[in-house]
Amino acid sequence: MQNTKVAEPFHRWDPKKRRIQDLPDADRPREKLIRKGAASLSDVELLAVLLGSGTRRTGVLDIASKILRALDGRLDSGNLEVLQSIAGVGRAKACQIEAALELARRHIAQRRHVIREAADALPYLQPIRAKKQEHFVCISLNGAGEVIESRVVTVGLLDANQVHPREVFSDPIADRAAAVIVAHNHPSGTLEPSPEDLALTRRIVKAGDLLGIRVLDHLIVTAEGFLSLKEAGHL
Repeated sequence: MQNTKVAEPFHRWDPKKRRIQDLPDADRPREKLIRKGAASLSDVELLAVLLGSGTRRTGVLDIASKILRALDGRLDSGNLEVLQSIAGVGRAKACQIEAALELARRHIAQRRHVIREAADALPYLQPIRAKKQEHFVCISLNGAGEVIESRVVTVGLLDANQVHPREVFSDPIADRAAAVIVAHNHPSGTLEPSPEDLALTRRIVKAGDLLGIRVLDHLIVTAEGFLSLKEAGHL
């Protein structure tokens, strides 16, 4: 009886032999993107779409895999020199990747979160709300009310925290911030501001006035809720 050779399933093939034309139409990155959207593609597939084609010896999927392995999955850690050192990546492909990353960086930077009211700041305070120690946070804002950066300034012991205005404003000054929102958590679970909270707020507001950086609010947060000292009439 004549032997019939059965083709191996695609997923068992040597990855080095894999090329776009070997894939079923539905599994090709560009067609998959059109059909299912970019979010459905893996990093390798997205990079393959960006590169467009491979070389005579290496398929575009394998080049994409090599790039991600070489950069440990961090495309933003690469540059033209590093990219061009990867087999299969010439100057043109390296420039395509670098240009795409810079375009993404610029547009992501433009979509900064705007804080219009106290509740808008809560996503930045989520990590400290249930902490067992008191954490003091400062959120830097530009003139349009967009968040530049959110940082933990100090971490206290149990329910006590020592905060100095110079620690609060050192980073916002470097950020060229126009305003800040400060906040801290109450491990006790109470939202009632202490006399020390109110005194600290006054010191920070006074320091901000001298520096030309407005203190828009001081928030107290717990696992269950929050209090705006501005809305409560303390600011």
